[in-house]
Amino acid sequence: MPHPVKLWSILGNSQKLDGGAMFGNAPRALWSRWIKPDEQNRVPLACRALLATGLGDGGDKRVLFETGIGAFFEPKLKERYGVVESEHVLLDSLAKAGFTHEDIDAVVLSHLHFDHAGGLLAPWQAGAAPSLLFPNAKIIVGRECWERALKPHPRDRASFIPELPDLLRATGRLEIVDGGTSPKLGSQVRFEYSHGHTPGLLVATILTDGGGVSFCSDMIPGRPWVHVPITMGYDRYPEMLIDEKTRFLDDKLTRGVRLFFTHDPVCAMASITRDGSRYGTTNELAELAGVAA
Repeated sequence: MPHPVKLWSILGNSQKLDGGAMFGNAPRALWSRWIKPDEQNRVPLACRALLATGLGDGGDKRVLFETGIGAFFEPKLKERYGVVESEHVLLDSLAKAGFTHEDIDAVVLSHLHFDHAGGLLAPWQAGAAPSLLFPNAKIIVGRECWERALKPHPRDRASFIPELPDLLRATGRLEIVDGGTSPKLGSQVRFEYSHGHTPGLLVATILTDGGGVSFCSDMIPGRPWVHVPITMGYDRYPEMLIDEKTRFLDDKLTRGVRLFFTHDPVCAMASITRDGSRYGTTNELAELAGVAA
Protein backbone atom coordinates (compact mmCIF):
# COMPACT_ATOMS: atom_id res chain seq x y z
CA MET A 1 0.00 0.00 0.00
CA PRO A 2 1.60 3.34 -1.03
CA HIS A 3 2.33 5.85 1.73
CA PRO A 4 0.50 9.21 1.61
CA VAL A 5 2.67 11.60 -0.40
CA LYS A 6 2.48 15.39 -0.48
CA LEU A 7 3.85 17.52 -3.30
CA TRP A 8 5.27 21.03 -3.63
CA SER A 9 6.38 22.78 -6.81
CA ILE A 10 9.65 24.53 -5.96
CA LEU A 11 10.66 27.30 -8.34
CA GLY A 12 14.34 27.87 -9.00
CA ASN A 13 16.05 30.58 -10.98
CA SER A 14 14.32 31.33 -14.27
CA GLN A 15 15.83 31.72 -17.72
CA LYS A 16 15.22 33.44 -21.02
CA LEU A 17 16.40 31.34 -23.96
CA ASP A 18 16.11 31.61 -27.73
CA GLY A 19 12.66 30.50 -28.82
CA GLY A 20 13.91 28.91 -32.01
CA ALA A 21 16.28 26.68 -30.05
CA MET A 22 13.53 25.68 -27.64
CA PHE A 23 11.12 24.66 -30.41
CA GLY A 24 13.46 23.02 -32.92
CA ASN A 25 12.00 22.93 -36.42
CA ALA A 26 8.64 24.46 -35.45
CA PRO A 27 8.25 27.90 -37.07
CA ARG A 28 8.06 31.05 -34.95
CA ALA A 29 4.57 31.73 -36.28
CA LEU A 30 3.47 28.56 -34.49
CA TRP A 31 5.45 28.53 -31.24
CA SER A 32 4.97 32.24 -30.54
CA ARG A 33 1.27 31.47 -30.02
CA TRP A 34 2.24 29.23 -27.10
CA ILE A 35 4.96 31.33 -25.45
CA LYS A 36 5.42 34.98 -26.40
CA PRO A 37 9.04 35.92 -27.24
CA ASP A 38 10.73 39.17 -26.22
CA GLU A 39 12.50 41.60 -28.56
CA GLN A 40 15.55 39.30 -28.61
CA ASN A 41 13.44 36.28 -29.62
CA ARG A 42 13.86 34.79 -26.14
CA VAL A 43 11.10 32.95 -24.29
CA PRO A 44 10.67 32.80 -20.49
CA LEU A 45 11.37 29.42 -18.91
CA ALA A 46 11.00 28.10 -15.40
CA CYS A 47 13.51 25.80 -13.73
CA ARG A 48 11.03 24.09 -11.43
CA ALA A 49 11.77 21.27 -8.98
CA LEU A 50 9.32 18.87 -7.36
CA LEU A 51 9.46 18.24 -3.62
CA ALA A 52 7.74 15.11 -2.34
CA THR A 53 7.37 14.07 1.29
CA GLY A 54 6.26 10.65 2.53
CA LEU A 55 8.51 8.60 0.25
CA GLY A 56 10.78 5.67 1.05
CA ASP A 57 9.80 2.32 2.49
CA GLY A 58 9.17 3.99 5.85
CA GLY A 59 7.25 6.90 4.36
CA ASP A 60 9.64 9.38 6.01
CA LYS A 61 11.82 10.63 3.14
CA ARG A 62 11.81 14.16 1.73
CA VAL A 63 12.86 13.93 -1.89
CA LEU A 64 13.66 16.77 -4.29
CA PHE A 65 13.40 15.97 -7.98
CA GLU A 66 16.07 18.18 -9.58
CA THR A 67 17.39 21.52 -8.39
CA GLY A 68 17.06 23.89 -11.36
CA ILE A 69 19.87 26.07 -12.65
CA GLY A 70 20.73 27.75 -9.37
CA ALA A 71 22.96 30.81 -8.99
CA PHE A 72 26.43 29.33 -9.50
CA PHE A 73 27.31 31.20 -12.72
CA GLU A 74 29.71 34.11 -12.65
CA PRO A 75 28.04 37.32 -13.92
CA LYS A 76 29.27 37.00 -17.52
CA LEU A 77 27.95 33.44 -17.88
CA LYS A 78 24.76 34.30 -16.02
CA GLU A 79 24.02 36.85 -18.73
CA ARG A 80 25.08 34.52 -21.56
CA TYR A 81 22.69 31.78 -20.45
CA GLY A 82 19.79 34.10 -19.72
CA VAL A 83 19.56 33.50 -15.97
CA VAL A 84 17.21 36.18 -14.62
CA GLU A 85 17.75 36.34 -10.85
CA SER A 86 21.02 36.75 -8.94
CA GLU A 87 19.93 35.09 -5.69
CA HIS A 88 19.50 31.31 -5.30
CA VAL A 89 15.73 31.23 -5.85
CA LEU A 90 15.40 27.50 -5.08
CA LEU A 91 16.53 28.08 -1.49
CA ASP A 92 13.98 30.86 -1.08
CA SER A 93 11.25 28.65 -2.54
CA LEU A 94 12.13 25.80 -0.19
CA ALA A 95 11.95 28.23 2.74
CA LYS A 96 8.54 29.44 1.57
CA ALA A 97 7.36 25.82 1.64
CA GLY A 98 8.77 25.37 5.15
CA PHE A 99 11.98 23.49 4.33
CA THR A 100 15.73 24.06 4.04
CA HIS A 101 18.23 22.32 1.80
CA GLU A 102 19.52 20.51 4.91
CA ASP A 103 16.07 18.88 5.31
CA ILE A 104 16.27 17.01 2.00
CA ASP A 105 17.00 13.27 2.21
CA ALA A 106 17.51 12.66 -1.51
CA VAL A 107 17.91 14.64 -4.72
CA VAL A 108 16.98 12.87 -7.95
CA LEU A 109 18.65 14.24 -11.08
CA SER A 110 17.22 13.36 -14.47
CA HIS A 111 20.58 14.31 -16.01
CA LEU A 112 23.49 16.61 -15.26
CA HIS A 113 22.93 19.55 -17.61
CA PHE A 114 23.48 22.73 -15.64
CA ASP A 115 19.87 23.91 -15.80
CA HIS A 116 18.83 20.76 -13.92
CA ALA A 117 21.77 20.21 -11.55
CA GLY A 118 23.22 23.70 -11.00
CA GLY A 119 21.00 24.29 -7.98
CA LEU A 120 23.08 21.74 -6.06
CA LEU A 121 25.80 24.40 -5.86
CA ALA A 122 26.07 27.36 -3.51
CA PRO A 123 25.68 30.82 -5.08
CA TRP A 124 28.68 32.22 -6.96
CA GLN A 125 31.16 34.28 -4.97
CA ALA A 126 34.21 35.97 -6.49
CA GLY A 127 37.33 33.91 -5.78
CA ALA A 128 35.46 31.01 -4.16
CA ALA A 129 35.58 27.45 -5.50
CA PRO A 130 32.25 25.75 -6.29
CA SER A 131 30.72 24.01 -3.26
CA LEU A 132 27.70 21.78 -2.72
CA LEU A 133 24.50 22.39 -0.81
CA PHE A 134 22.15 19.59 0.41
CA PRO A 135 24.63 18.07 2.92
CA ASN A 136 22.29 15.29 4.06
CA ALA A 137 20.92 14.18 0.71
CA LYS A 138 21.69 11.08 -1.27
CA ILE A 139 22.26 12.23 -4.88
CA ILE A 140 20.58 9.83 -7.31
CA VAL A 141 21.52 9.88 -10.98
CA GLY A 142 21.21 7.42 -13.88
CA ARG A 143 24.33 5.57 -15.01
CA GLU A 144 24.23 6.64 -18.68
CA CYS A 145 23.73 10.32 -17.98
CA TRP A 146 26.46 10.15 -15.31
CA GLU A 147 28.85 8.67 -17.86
CA ARG A 148 27.82 11.35 -20.35
CA ALA A 149 28.78 14.03 -17.83
CA LEU A 150 32.19 12.40 -17.39
CA LYS A 151 32.80 12.21 -21.15
CA PRO A 152 30.50 14.76 -22.84
CA HIS A 153 30.15 15.04 -26.60
CA PRO A 154 31.37 18.29 -28.20
CA ARG A 155 27.72 19.05 -29.05
CA ASP A 156 26.67 19.36 -25.40
CA ARG A 157 29.95 19.81 -23.50
CA ALA A 158 29.01 23.39 -22.58
CA SER A 159 25.84 22.10 -20.89
CA PHE A 160 27.78 20.42 -18.07
CA ILE A 161 29.45 21.77 -14.92
CA PRO A 162 33.05 20.46 -15.08
CA GLU A 163 33.60 20.48 -11.31
CA LEU A 164 30.31 18.76 -10.39
CA PRO A 165 31.17 15.04 -10.84
CA ASP A 166 34.20 15.23 -8.54
CA LEU A 167 32.23 17.18 -5.94
CA LEU A 168 29.46 14.58 -5.99
CA ARG A 169 31.86 11.62 -5.72
CA ALA A 170 33.65 13.24 -2.79
CA THR A 171 30.44 13.32 -0.72
CA GLY A 172 30.16 9.54 -0.49
CA ARG A 173 26.41 10.06 -1.04
CA LEU A 174 26.24 9.47 -4.78
CA GLU A 175 23.90 6.68 -5.90
CA ILE A 176 24.14 5.69 -9.55
CA VAL A 177 21.14 3.72 -10.79
CA ASP A 178 20.44 1.78 -13.97
CA GLY A 179 17.32 -0.12 -12.98
CA GLY A 180 13.74 0.74 -12.17
CA THR A 181 14.04 1.69 -8.48
CA SER A 182 16.37 3.09 -5.83
CA PRO A 183 16.88 1.52 -2.38
CA LYS A 184 16.69 5.01 -0.86
CA LEU A 185 13.32 5.84 -2.42
CA GLY A 186 11.57 2.48 -2.20
CA SER A 187 9.20 0.88 -4.68
CA GLN A 188 6.84 3.87 -4.85
CA VAL A 189 9.25 5.74 -7.15
CA ARG A 190 9.86 4.07 -10.52
CA PHE A 191 12.45 5.02 -13.12
CA GLU A 192 12.28 4.97 -16.90
CA TYR A 193 15.02 6.06 -19.29
CA SER A 194 14.81 8.26 -22.36
CA HIS A 195 17.56 8.77 -24.93
CA GLY A 196 16.18 11.32 -27.38
CA HIS A 197 17.29 14.42 -25.46
CA THR A 198 20.45 13.06 -23.85
CA PRO A 199 21.68 9.50 -23.19
CA GLY A 200 19.92 7.84 -20.29
CA LEU A 201 17.74 10.72 -19.12
CA LEU A 202 16.01 9.45 -15.98
CA VAL A 203 12.26 9.97 -15.81
CA ALA A 204 10.91 9.36 -12.31
CA THR A 205 7.28 8.52 -11.54
CA ILE A 206 5.76 8.61 -8.06
CA LEU A 207 3.09 5.91 -7.94
CA THR A 208 -0.12 6.44 -5.97
CA ASP A 209 -3.48 4.73 -5.68
CA GLY A 210 -4.89 7.36 -8.03
CA GLY A 211 -2.17 6.94 -10.67
CA GLY A 212 0.72 9.20 -9.71
CA VAL A 213 2.89 11.92 -11.21
CA SER A 214 5.87 11.79 -13.58
CA PHE A 215 8.71 14.29 -13.47
CA CYS A 216 9.14 14.69 -17.23
CA SER A 217 12.33 16.79 -17.24
CA ASP A 218 13.56 17.56 -20.78
CA MET A 219 11.68 14.65 -22.30
CA ILE A 220 8.59 16.90 -22.13
CA PRO A 221 9.74 20.28 -20.74
CA GLY A 222 6.30 21.92 -20.78
CA ARG A 223 2.80 21.79 -22.22
CA PRO A 224 3.71 22.73 -25.84
CA TRP A 225 6.02 19.71 -26.06
CA VAL A 226 3.20 17.32 -25.11
CA HIS A 227 2.27 17.63 -28.80
CA VAL A 228 4.66 14.88 -29.83
CA PRO A 229 6.08 16.39 -33.09
CA ILE A 230 7.39 19.39 -31.12
CA THR A 231 11.00 18.92 -29.99
CA MET A 232 13.86 21.19 -28.98
CA GLY A 233 16.92 22.13 -30.99
CA TYR A 234 18.88 20.81 -28.02
CA ASP A 235 17.51 17.28 -28.43
CA ARG A 236 20.03 14.69 -29.54
CA TYR A 237 17.70 12.47 -31.58
CA PRO A 238 14.37 14.21 -32.25
CA GLU A 239 12.74 11.30 -34.08
CA MET A 240 13.68 8.91 -31.27
CA LEU A 241 12.29 11.38 -28.75
CA ILE A 242 8.99 11.61 -30.62
CA ASP A 243 8.62 7.82 -30.48
CA GLU A 244 9.56 7.79 -26.79
CA LYS A 245 7.05 10.53 -25.97
CA THR A 246 4.27 8.69 -27.82
CA ARG A 247 4.81 5.49 -25.83
CA PHE A 248 5.25 7.40 -22.58
CA LEU A 249 2.11 9.52 -22.97
CA ASP A 250 -0.01 6.56 -24.00
CA ASP A 251 1.11 4.62 -20.93
CA LYS A 252 0.61 7.50 -18.49
CA LEU A 253 -2.80 8.39 -19.94
CA THR A 254 -3.92 4.78 -19.57
CA ARG A 255 -2.76 4.65 -15.94
CA GLY A 256 -3.97 8.11 -14.90
CA VAL A 257 -0.48 9.49 -14.22
CA ARG A 258 -0.11 13.28 -14.33
CA LEU A 259 2.82 15.20 -15.79
CA PHE A 260 5.10 17.57 -13.85
CA PHE A 261 6.86 20.19 -15.99
CA THR A 262 10.22 21.72 -15.12
CA HIS A 263 10.44 24.41 -17.83
CA ASP A 264 6.83 25.46 -18.44
CA PRO A 265 6.70 29.13 -17.39
CA VAL A 266 3.20 28.98 -15.88
CA CYS A 267 2.11 25.33 -15.41
CA ALA A 268 3.57 22.95 -12.83
CA MET A 269 1.39 19.88 -13.34
CA ALA A 270 -1.36 18.68 -15.67
CA SER A 271 -3.33 15.63 -16.70
CA ILE A 272 -3.05 14.16 -20.18
CA THR A 273 -5.75 14.25 -22.85
CA ARG A 274 -5.89 12.63 -26.28
CA ASP A 275 -7.97 13.54 -29.32
CA GLY A 276 -7.27 10.96 -31.98
CA SER A 277 -3.48 10.86 -32.24
CA ARG A 278 -2.94 14.31 -30.69
CA TYR A 279 -2.08 14.60 -27.00
CA GLY A 280 -2.83 17.64 -24.87
CA THR A 281 -3.31 18.67 -21.25
CA THR A 282 -6.13 19.48 -18.85
CA ASN A 283 -6.53 20.10 -15.11
CA GLU A 284 -3.52 22.40 -15.22
CA LEU A 285 -2.05 23.62 -11.92
CA ALA A 286 0.27 26.61 -11.70
CA GLU A 287 1.58 25.70 -8.25
CA LEU A 288 1.59 22.80 -5.80
CA ALA A 289 1.72 23.57 -2.07
CA GLY A 290 1.50 20.40 -0.03
CA VAL A 291 -1.14 18.79 -2.22
CA ALA A 292 -1.83 15.07 -2.00
CA ALA A 293 -0.18 13.10 -4.76
